Amino acid sequence: MKNIIVIFWSGTGNTQKMAMAVAEGAGCNDTQVIVKQVSDATVDDVLNADVVALGCPSMGCEVLEETEMEPFIESLEQVNLKDKKMVLFGSYDWGTGQWMEDWSERMTGLGAILVTEGLIIHTEPDDIGILKCKELGKKLFEA
Repeated sequence: MKNIIVIFWSGTGNTQKMAMAVAEGAGCNDTQVIVKQVSDATVDDVLNADVVALGCPSMGCEVLEETEMEPFIESLEQVNLKDKKMVLFGSYDWGTGQWMEDWSERMTGLGAILVTEGLIIHTEPDDIGILKCKELGKKLFEA
């Protein structure tokens, strides 16, 4: 059985909607999908999963949320993520998506393998955005 974890932070609910759609897309036979807010997640959750989805919106000047998600990512810098397959996703209101590029580089620098480029959605995901999230989940399942 493949173990998949989806860990996210959401301030407005947009990234939470994305997380639920990613989880739905990843859920297939012989798969256990766990969804957790980052405040409830541990490094062991990441290490024990076969594949990981991390979600966080762009905050401030295109950075990760600083009180929960950033410390969680910093804790992942202390462990071996070599060859850990993952996807990244999040919503944004303004900017160009630089936070996702920076986050992607950071995770690959830790040895993680990004299954596909990070998915960004402007503000609240519409029907097309939800479909993209489900497709991201399917890629996660297939990884």
